[in-house]
Amino acid sequence: MEQINFDVQIRKNKGSARSRQVRRANLIPGIVYGGDSKPTTIQADRKAYDRIYRQHAGESLIYHLNVLEDGKKVSDFPAIIKDVQLHPVTDEVIHIDFNRISLDKEIEIKIKVIPKGEPIGVKRDGGTMEHLMWELDVICLPTNIPHHLEADITNLGVHDSIHVKDLVLPAGVRTKHDPDSVVITIAGSMREEAATATAEGEVAAAGSEPEVLKEKKKEEGAEAKPGAAGAAKKEDTKK
Repeated sequence: MEQINFDVQIRKNKGSARSRQVRRANLIPGIVYGGDSKPTTIQADRKAYDRIYRQHAGESLIYHLNVLEDGKKVSDFPAIIKDVQLHPVTDEVIHIDFNRISLDKEIEIKIKVIPKGEPIGVKRDGGTMEHLMWELDVICLPTNIPHHLEADITNLGVHDSIHVKDLVLPAGVRTKHDPDSVVITIAGSMREEAATATAEGEVAAAGSEPEVLKEKKKEEGAEAKPGAAGAAKKEDTKK
């Protein structure tokens, strides 16, 4: 996988107030974890990050971080993004967490699952596609990280599904997910689901009606017995 060169500056002053100042300067505060040293606080140019994001949206990337201090390069190493914090209103990136990695050691990383094609169950039969698993956790060497995984859904009919075991993983890539976990499924149309639910309700109601009638008859029989006994006693008295 290609490494994207990305310059970051060491940020010496910490704290939320300082982070706000960094953002006002059109920079993104962040931190780098991993390696032999303690976590390093950094800041990066927002325009540079936004440009990379636009060009590689939806892809998993390896960043080659060039760490600068006072304008001078002090180190460089590969890293992946561990977490991105967004502003709750504007969705603007307000903080980035990087994780330093080694290119010869396997890592676990989330890869996006992208559906490919239009399922016949939707196009022809009016079903609805339900994308249940948007990302797959995979384990591989950083150099083998796929940009994304594709799921061909063209031939899926109503009630058909794609499971984890149906996804084609590149060589050297594996996952711990249950092979039978559903990634994408085609549900029936709303009209079909409503009709099915109605039919099931009618069957259930029909199945329970004889029991209700039986209980009612039992109760009526129990009430009738005392009356019959009383009538018999009156006949005996007359005699």
